[in-house]
Amino acid sequence: MVKQALSAIVAGAICLPSLSVAAPTSPDGPIYSITPYLWLPNINGTLKYQLPANPGGATSGDVESGPNSYLSHLRFMLMIAGDVSYDDWLLATDLINLDFSSEKSHVNSTEFGGNRISIDTSSNLQTQTTLRGTVWTLVGGRSLLKKEGNTLDAFGGFRYAGIRASSDWQLSAAINGPGPGQSFASSGNVSESVNLWDGIIGVRGRVKLGDRWSMPYYLDVGTGSSEITWQAVLGVTYSFQWGDLGLSYRHLAYDQGTNKLLQNFSFSGPAISGTFRF
Repeated sequence: MVKQALSAIVAGAICLPSLSVAAPTSPDGPIYSITPYLWLPNINGTLKYQLPANPGGATSGDVESGPNSYLSHLRFMLMIAGDVSYDDWLLATDLINLDFSSEKSHVNSTEFGGNRISIDTSSNLQTQTTLRGTVWTLVGGRSLLKKEGNTLDAFGGFRYAGIRASSDWQLSAAINGPGPGQSFASSGNVSESVNLWDGIIGVRGRVKLGDRWSMPYYLDVGTGSSEITWQAVLGVTYSFQWGDLGLSYRHLAYDQGTNKLLQNFSFSGPAISGTFRF
């Protein structure tokens, strides 16, 4: 996966544990919350690039990345979530904008008209990928449980991911195809972008652990532009009069299916957050 690619990862709105799980509403009116947070994921997965038409050349190339921590390659970051709840109803959103540069990667296979040829990792002298993107989630839902500090909400909505991936590769030698004159160049670059709109459904809530401690959880699954996308978050929060401080683990996955850019691509890692209510 080479140069420029992927600005993506918003994650199923409704304030995940990195986002907030709204406090019970009051009869006086709606309750609002805003949650800035920092998520530090590893990147894992395969980018399947469709290569430009080239007589005798490869028709596609698979570039694998990960596990990579974006922290050392991060150029830009914006992560924020928010929600509003009134009585048993809620509306929530989550936005992530990221720019990862020069992630270590390797070309693991190429294809010549349906004939796939594997490429050994040791043949990759220097392969790097850049990902840039935005992930935005917007959902609406209803509370199913509010009892002694324990909550459960069901929701539905959509998640958008706009991702641009770019990869530069350098191999020890060109890869020959099964037919005469067929080859995959020893060096080059390729880029591709996708705009994914997926409908999602899920649940979120919290389990009360003590006076000020609780365990927020979140799970969603969806499809649309993606064959499947899903997200899960589990964390722990400490409450103050003004809101919560939280620590959680978050996993966001995408799979577009056969011959599409994102193949079993995921972002996983810890997150810290601060939720302010008003």
